[in-house]
Amino acid sequence: MIGEVKKSTVKYNRRLVGYLAVVDEGIAFQYDPEWLKDGFSISPFSLPLKGDVFIDRKDNFGGLFGVFHDSLPDGWGELLVSRMCAKKGVNYEKLNPLTKLSLIGGNGLGGLNYEPTQAVETVDSRFDLEELAEEANAVLNDTEKPVGDLDGLYLAGGSSGGARPKAHLKIDGEEWIVKFPCRIDPPDVGLREYEANTAAKECGLDVNEFKLFPSKKCSGYFGAKRFDRKEGGRVHVVSLSSLLETTHRIPNLDYVHLFQVIENICADKRDRYEAFARMAFNVLYGNKDDHGKNISFLYDETLGGYRLSPAYDITRTPDKPEHEMTVLGKTNPTETDLLDLAAYVGLAKGKMMGILENIRENIHKRI
Repeated sequence: MIGEVKKSTVKYNRRLVGYLAVVDEGIAFQYDPEWLKDGFSISPFSLPLKGDVFIDRKDNFGGLFGVFHDSLPDGWGELLVSRMCAKKGVNYEKLNPLTKLSLIGGNGLGGLNYEPTQAVETVDSRFDLEELAEEANAVLNDTEKPVGDLDGLYLAGGSSGGARPKAHLKIDGEEWIVKFPCRIDPPDVGLREYEANTAAKECGLDVNEFKLFPSKKCSGYFGAKRFDRKEGGRVHVVSLSSLLETTHRIPNLDYVHLFQVIENICADKRDRYEAFARMAFNVLYGNKDDHGKNISFLYDETLGGYRLSPAYDITRTPDKPEHEMTVLGKTNPTETDLLDLAAYVGLAKGKMMGILENIRENIHKRI
């Protein structure tokens, strides 16, 4: 049975961060007094480090603040959780947000976990990737073929975001997210994402660690090592769209917003140059899937502040007509627009031209 949850504690690496509760006005959050002494704001704009009771009034995420909504599955992961709930006779859509968080517990993306938990412990997976891919497609495509291990598939992918089937696996003691092609994908989609990440790395971007896992049925399965996990603990991560309390499903962000956030919360302002390089790469390489959930910030305890997370979900999207994030309002920006934005946010033109030239040359070698 799945029980309704109306109060929840939020923890980070076994430390109590604060409390969530369903109240008449919505869903309230308050930091724990001990966290206020030496903790950090888990969402600097919406949840400053104060003893106030915070209630989200925008309701963009079902009453949750964006940072908590980031913990919930999206796309493929949400489908799996819905299927598992249906198996128990429960309609996932009708559950309140705290109950949904309890189903994720400590298995979600990012560093936060939630108690009470009704989540099943994640497994040290020894799944065969070919079998996982086959099971994933059976679920995604509603085939008549019976799914052999829905519980196992849920454990492997139930906290995943994004539309493509994927699994969270431990491989040689490290945690990875491995993606599988779905019905509408070309058979070499994994190889294409691998090539896109390789191109970004060659352009000098801070790219998340990645590899191509071999397959007998396709060109390979793309895998990305999880940067929200570290030895002995977790890393707090929050997406750009959630920081700004806006859904990524509606294209309403400009790269200017990214630079403004960096200026306000990042401990190392060199992140501005990294952000410019990622923006330039996306424009020149043709990655138009550059929405606010594909850009994140992590809390660096060494720096005592936020910094850009490694780049992830990098690919070419030739079928998308325009970028999810605009450049000074332009949906299909040019190099001139990139330099105009650099000037607008106060970046040195000469240095940005150098970054642009390097990216252009490296992309040209691969296309």
